[in-house]
Amino acid sequence: MARAAQGLGIAEIRTPLSLKGEDEQHRFARLDADVAVVVAYGLILPQPILDAPRLGAFNGHASLLPRWRGAAPIQRAVEAGDAETGVMVMRMEAGLDTGPVALEGSVPIGPATTGGDLHDALAALGAGLMVEALARLEAGDLSLEPQDALAERTGRAVTYARKIDKSETPVDWTGAADAIARRINAFSPFPGAWTLIGGERVKLLRAEAGSASRGEGEPGTVESGEALEVRAGDGGIVRLLQVQRAGGKPVSGESFRRGASGLAGTRLHSGEA
Repeated sequence: MARAAQGLGIAEIRTPLSLKGEDEQHRFARLDADVAVVVAYGLILPQPILDAPRLGAFNGHASLLPRWRGAAPIQRAVEAGDAETGVMVMRMEAGLDTGPVALEGSVPIGPATTGGDLHDALAALGAGLMVEALARLEAGDLSLEPQDALAERTGRAVTYARKIDKSETPVDWTGAADAIARRINAFSPFPGAWTLIGGERVKLLRAEAGSASRGEGEPGTVESGEALEVRAGDGGIVRLLQVQRAGGKPVSGESFRRGASGLAGTRLHSGEA
């Protein structure tokens, strides 16, 4: 963001590590801003920062609030199997993503949609909504809906998108195929789900769940055939559509399989290499 601002010729750019200190709060207040725009900042803004702009601070939040308040709304929506998610322009207040909502837009989540896919789609959608919100704010025509009323109108309950921990990234093949595929997609490209294939740690970037066409198999067993398919704990299979070796480029599951002979019947696991 700082590089983009420099490229646009914005004269004053500051990147403080925290806005809790009085000096930074005073510097911010001296900007005498009409409005503040916040997107993916990652830290709670102190009340003096929220109070400084004359018309308030507005956040572009990547979920259909009040569902998925918190740190990882894009990833948790994919992981949960939501049919859609979206972005909302919200006036910020002291609570965690609790402020009233001005505008919203939605996008569908497909069976192989990744967190990265959604990020890019929501970024473009959110930019347009923020421009519209600011124009309406300037014109005195921006209405705000409290989230309690929004929840009642839409039936969306409050949920929290907890921060992703690295302990969640190794794939547990004993789980259900659809849940495994969703987590792989949710964590792609960052932080990235992974497994060990022949003792090599491989990042899994895109997957889809399916039904096994052959007999029984242990969880984590690579199926025979041209596709890179792995047996899950519920008897289904996870088809790995895109993977990446450490230091390598993303390749299709089929390409990876052609370059690694003797994979059929191999057991994948998630212990450290």
